[in-house]
Amino acid sequence: MDSTVMRYTQLKAFYHVARHSGFSRAAKYLNQSQPSLSDHVRQLERDHDMLLFDRTNRQVVLTAAGEELFHLVQHFFDAEEVIAEFLDRSRKTVKGRLRIIADSPAHITSLLKQFGIDHPDIAIDLRTGNSAKVLQTLRNYEAEIGIFVAGTAERDLFTKPLGAAPIVALSAPKFLGQHGVQRRADGMLNFADLARLPLIFREAGSQTQSRVLRAARDRGITLTSSFVVEGRETMRDLVAEGFGIGFASAVEIGADSQLEKILIAQDGLDMPETLACLVSRQNVPVIKAFLASLEAWSKVQLDQQTC
Repeated sequence: MDSTVMRYTQLKAFYHVARHSGFSRAAKYLNQSQPSLSDHVRQLERDHDMLLFDRTNRQVVLTAAGEELFHLVQHFFDAEEVIAEFLDRSRKTVKGRLRIIADSPAHITSLLKQFGIDHPDIAIDLRTGNSAKVLQTLRNYEAEIGIFVAGTAERDLFTKPLGAAPIVALSAPKFLGQHGVQRRADGMLNFADLARLPLIFREAGSQTQSRVLRAARDRGITLTSSFVVEGRETMRDLVAEGFGIGFASAVEIGADSQLEKILIAQDGLDMPETLACLVSRQNVPVIKAFLASLEAWSKVQLDQQTC
């Protein structure tokens, strides 16, 4: 086999093992045998005297050299997908895998349903994380699409607003009364009353928590936490057990008999959600297909709002 072809084969094997986080998944995706894939990667390492994967503890983790090479070949294989689409425009079906990381999937559930109907041959991997994690994952090429609360404009990101939802206080039933706090006549909670209650804060990187604390500072109100927890589900569990008040976007919390959603009397206390991908990857076929579905979905949403 020609050395150029051999190197391409080895790099392709390396790229897919890294992208799929393992040899077996990569072999399944490429419809190749796992031993063959392993041989290609080992040969690439031997030819260049470079360890690309740490294979200890039955896990496949990129070394520092492996991470650097992955970022280089990512651009190459992204371009290869775009070229393949250009050369095969008569084929209407887009295939592949789309990785999405969202601070909450609730913002795009109806979009995902429509995308699945439009593109049944695209498998979706959906993960969750706070806004800081979403940005990190996008920039590490570990996801194609991110859903998060955007702060300042990011030059390397293509973004599309998804709308905003109010941030609500979450409590166990009768929790406010047990702590001597009453809602207003309109059912809302005075922002200042939060300072009188035990509060459950989210981890650093949570945009929900940051916005609540910023609103408190703007009003000269000091909010202190009884608990600081990692993740929305842990916060919900503690709230349901009566440990304190938590905070979440109203759209992220469905019907739950263990929780009360309480609107807070504070203008501008909301969560503007944003969909994003890297500008440099907009033409990757699965991303392009998702953005096209987003445009159609947004139009339907707008039509429904104006009816």
